[in-house]
Amino acid sequence: MNRRVHATYEGWVQGVGFRFSAERAAAAFGLSGWVKNLRDGRVELVCEGKEADLKGFLEKMHSIFKTYIRNSDLAWGEATGEFDGFDIRGD
Repeated sequence: MNRRVHATYEGWVQGVGFRFSAERAAAAFGLSGWVKNLRDGRVELVCEGKEADLKGFLEKMHSIFKTYIRNSDLAWGEATGEFDGFDIRGD
């Protein structure tokens, strides 16, 4: 059963390769969804996949950017299956 996580990250998370790293990590974990910068300086992402893979993805992102992330907000839910791959979306 697939799950969905909706996350927002704040801190110094724009301009440090966060979206590119999320795209690469999502591909490595076989996840689908998207990531984008928000106008207020946060980064938002939505990912779907197996729960263990989602947790591994989130841990990887945290380990890479732990010095840049000041706060994160995660909301878990059921996957919708609406995504084909993982995309970086425009602001």
